[in-house]
Amino acid sequence: MPHDVDSRYIAPVTDVLQTARTQVLEDGQGLTEDQLVEVLRLPDDAIPALLEVAHAVRMRWCGPEVEVEGIVSLKTGGCPEDCHFCSQSGQFQSPVRSVWLDVPELVRAAQQTAATGASEFCIVAAVRGPDERLMSQVRAGILAIQEAVDINIACSLGMLTQEQVDELKSMGVHRYNHNLEAARSYFPQVVTTHSYDERWDTCQMVRDSGMELCCGGLVGMGESLEQRAELAAQLAGLQPHEVPLNFLNPRPGTPFGDQPLMSASDALRTIAAFRLAMPRTILRYAGGRELTLGDLGTRDGLLGGVNAVIVGNYLTTLGREADEDLALLVELEMPIKELSKTL
Repeated sequence: MPHDVDSRYIAPVTDVLQTARTQVLEDGQGLTEDQLVEVLRLPDDAIPALLEVAHAVRMRWCGPEVEVEGIVSLKTGGCPEDCHFCSQSGQFQSPVRSVWLDVPELVRAAQQTAATGASEFCIVAAVRGPDERLMSQVRAGILAIQEAVDINIACSLGMLTQEQVDELKSMGVHRYNHNLEAARSYFPQVVTTHSYDERWDTCQMVRDSGMELCCGGLVGMGESLEQRAELAAQLAGLQPHEVPLNFLNPRPGTPFGDQPLMSASDALRTIAAFRLAMPRTILRYAGGRELTLGDLGTRDGLLGGVNAVIVGNYLTTLGREADEDLALLVELEMPIKELSKTL
């Protein structure tokens, strides 16, 4: 995917940033898909000004607090789906193998997460959707966690039926994660075993249930800038409470294992574009930021629209040490959001 800036996009730099200041910062209305394309095409020397506007939008419409979350995989590997970026798919020759955690291990992970100052703990399973065995394990795990530690509980268990949505809600699940992953136009290049509409339908049911919807995507998979803007606009239309933004970390044995890493400058433009598309949404740093952005870029993203962080390791890849992220938040004078029970 070409990253050179076409000369015809240099002239409107001031225009698109001024539009962002009036339309998003002052009026609280996200940029349109076409406007987001302009943002993603800004030259590198415009990035500092872009991040400044995005940070001002975050501060005005979300405030200074940063939400911290830890995640743990209840069931790792052996997934029947063929998401081309994911080493947990049972269809690829990746080193990840199927593993289940028991309830005491889940409780210990939740306690360790709470000890970092996190306000949320997310239980994740690599499945198309939960069967009765998984729902039973989740039910027991949530009950044990609620008895042991004061923390909001989220889940990410794949595609759901309405009955499963209702049951998770009744269990006290605070938030449900189900990412769109890619723009509708690029989705068939990323997944072939289920459709974009199936993901969208689960997201709609979750949002309609009253649970908070966590729905984001993955960038740097070979999509065009236009498709990156399309994803941001489609997420804005879904109106999720939170958007986790992942950057491709190419995993051995997967179809995207040979994709080049996204550049730090493209990643920062993307962070700002997502903030300007969704001024009031929690925008969370998720997988891949360590490789794509490094320490300096991680700082820049926090000053460019990000207002939530997953601390510690991810599902199959290593993250930054939680202490490093927490120390950075202190240095940047960004208060960690206090636990507010909404169960």
